Amino acid sequence: MELRVLVLLLTSLLIQTASAQFGFFDQMFGGQQQQQHHHQQQNVRSDASWYQAQYENAHCDKYLCPGTLSCVHFPHHCPCAWESVEDKVELGEGVAVCASKGGYKEGETLRKIELARKGLL
Repeated sequence: MELRVLVLLLTSLLIQTASAQFGFFDQMFGGQQQQQHHHQQQNVRSDASWYQAQYENAHCDKYLCPGTLSCVHFPHHCPCAWESVEDKVELGEGVAVCASKGGYKEGETLRKIELARKGLL
């Protein structure tokens, strides 16, 4: 009887070990492809629906900047989206634009915009 129990225990142990090994190999080969598939990100849509949804879901009791979705008191207070490479230039009457620094020295963007407004550039 003891031999039969021992054989059953060993058989059971071998089956569990084999099952664990196949599970390991399944994860290493077949399961990994499936896992990568789930981690792959999708591109945002090519239409404006994603942006519109973000805009509509943003809470702001003042002015919601369309370019950055920042909540500010006045439209000309909107920050530039890429402040490290853009200068904000106020054109007057509460209108401001963000223009590329383009490697110019400090204040050069404002000077060029003023020259363009005057028709000199």
